[in-house]
Amino acid sequence: MKVLGMNGDNAVAYAMKQINPDVVAGYPITPQTIAIEKFSEYVADGEVDTEFIATESEHSAMSACIGASAAGGRVMTSTASAGLAFMWEMLYIAASLRLPIVMSVMNRALSAPINIHCDHSDSMGARDSGWIQIHGENVQEGYDNLIQAVKIAESARLPVMPCFDGFIVSHAVERLEVLENEKLKKFVGAYKPEHSLLDVENPATFGPFDMYDYYMEHKMQEHEAMKKALKIVKDVGKEYEKISGRGYDTLSKYRLDDADIALIALGSTAGTARDAVDSMRKKGINAGLLKLRLFRPFPAEDVKNALKNMKAAAVLDRSDSFGAFGGPVFSELRSALYKTSNVEIVNYIYGLGGRDITSEHIKKVISELDGISKTGKVKEYVQYLGVR
Repeated sequence: MKVLGMNGDNAVAYAMKQINPDVVAGYPITPQTIAIEKFSEYVADGEVDTEFIATESEHSAMSACIGASAAGGRVMTSTASAGLAFMWEMLYIAASLRLPIVMSVMNRALSAPINIHCDHSDSMGARDSGWIQIHGENVQEGYDNLIQAVKIAESARLPVMPCFDGFIVSHAVERLEVLENEKLKKFVGAYKPEHSLLDVENPATFGPFDMYDYYMEHKMQEHEAMKKALKIVKDVGKEYEKISGRGYDTLSKYRLDDADIALIALGSTAGTARDAVDSMRKKGINAGLLKLRLFRPFPAEDVKNALKNMKAAAVLDRSDSFGAFGGPVFSELRSALYKTSNVEIVNYIYGLGGRDITSEHIKKVISELDGISKTGKVKEYVQYLGVR
């Protein structure tokens, strides 16, 4: 094991260098630009064998990734915000063709107004595109998730989107434990696709015209593949622990086993939430934290088991779902717990466009949850946190 000081973007580029993919097609957009720039330096310096394609747009980048993956290559890229939105059409194609592309997303708000800072509106907007979606809290998880994503994608035959918070993680230098090259290479293994456009001995069709007589069956197969990916994510997390000492599952719990009330968060906010939980515990409030790592496929059973003894829970959403009843994580979690639990679930939209989320904000949420758990009364199910 080697310890380095790196920001999230450089950690992604370093992991990509160690993986040494066949093709990387990319386009710069803040705050992920550093990752593609740094990886292009590795290419220019001959440190990888990767074919690097600098495209004219993000739509073109994903198009190139799709072609390279269909041809049998191990393919990676990264993007953020409007770049992800510009790929919209191609995201669905990559998933529907069951191509194991890995794309890091450094979460950033969507316009308008123009904003370059963090929220989750970009990846949440792509939540129904058929990509497995994993969220990391810090630089270490950004590195670890990317490595696991390669194995998850190729085992599930689905694309994977490892995400972390733009600027908060992408540009923050933290302590990073990196794997030895040989250990990592053995973990990801050599990529041997079942089908390839270049395999003339076993011809396959990619992306045919699909009318109503077969389209629905193909979509259901895609849905079934996503369901099976839950076990793959768990298995890969356990296998990764053997080589890194760091175990990963669909979620993680902090002081939840004896808690009466729970916070649910994903991304970098989990660290702030842990601090708030510790502070409120000293005041006699038994709060805990459920950190979601996997958002797609949504780990409904794991969430149910983790929250089954709670009296009240608050979902922290770093994106809004305009016109819906609450944010995207709230909608998923509330649906998962419907008729299986008596826990009251409320929602707080926070941190849009990079607005700070502080320990004091989350202590306020915990205090309100404590009141709900004691009275059973909810004044408002969906609120905005930190709005002036």
